[in-house]
Amino acid sequence: MKLTLDQEHSLPTGVLGLAITPDGSRAFAACADGAIYAVDMATGKSEAYEEKHTSFANGCVLLPDGRTVISAGCDGTLLWHDVESRRSIRRVQAHKFWNWQLALSADGRRLATTTGQYIPGGWKYEPAAETEPSVKLFETAKGELVGSFSHTPPVLSCAFTHDGKYAAAANMMGEVRVWEIDDGSNTKAVSQWTSADFTSWGTVKSHHYCGGVYGLAFSPDDTALVCCGMGPMNDPMAGNGKMTWQRWNWRKGERIDQIKEGERGAGLMEALAWHPEGKFFVMAGRQAQGTWNAALFSGVDGSLLHSIDTKKRITQARFTRDGQSLIISGAIGQPQRKEGKWPSWGRVQVYRLTT
Repeated sequence: MKLTLDQEHSLPTGVLGLAITPDGSRAFAACADGAIYAVDMATGKSEAYEEKHTSFANGCVLLPDGRTVISAGCDGTLLWHDVESRRSIRRVQAHKFWNWQLALSADGRRLATTTGQYIPGGWKYEPAAETEPSVKLFETAKGELVGSFSHTPPVLSCAFTHDGKYAAAANMMGEVRVWEIDDGSNTKAVSQWTSADFTSWGTVKSHHYCGGVYGLAFSPDDTALVCCGMGPMNDPMAGNGKMTWQRWNWRKGERIDQIKEGERGAGLMEALAWHPEGKFFVMAGRQAQGTWNAALFSGVDGSLLHSIDTKKRITQARFTRDGQSLIISGAIGQPQRKEGKWPSWGRVQVYRLTT
């Protein structure tokens, strides 16, 4: 199985969040300028939605009916956008601090959002306790808060099981927690574990933790949870920790397998997605050292199947429903103003899966 580039489209600023229609004909990009763009994947034409976030737009999801996009930003708000009119129909202040990530339940009824500011809380600069619930659940019909969970901030990732009965979230310290969701307002902790392979503390240049679990994805049959991110490094300021994924039996908190030592480089992995058939999954992100920044891994034994270097930072990855294409988003380097203009540095790409 290989990834072959089929299309590439530019956007004004870096793409941090991505949602697609099931057939991949249209993409919705949450960007660094705070705007949400609708992208026609056949032509590359993009149109910005009417209302923007006042800071980076970090994520977006498309409801199953295809009529509404919900976005989140570093301003702590959630915005509901009408797909066709491109007008905002609802704004909800979800957090006092940044939103880090969104997750939508398969039926589209619930939205999970994570937050949390890293404030040193002890002599070893471990994160202080949260000042607001780090994980919140909203119902998507009216934007009402229906649940909240405590976790150690910052909480960087979240995911729902495909049956919508459980939600997971993970943070910068490699701490993963899973809750059972009853009617949306009643929740119960099911399991939690910590993996030191997803965090790092160093004294070079400055004292602080770095790394974390930036991506979570339940397998299609909901039996396993894969975590991806960045692990130990000598200099946290360099962002060159180990590119890492681990697969867990989430009910027991037991690790099943992980990336093999000879198959990874260094950098931040933040995009994770399972192929619809569950035969493999993709992990992608930003490469600091190594030969690839996107790779396919076997869903059976975790072996590396195929890898590529896109020469870009990858922030999100989504398979089309038929499993024939992978759509990724991200950015190309640090933009520099030339001849009085800023270049278009955001990217949305379509990769075909071929044998």
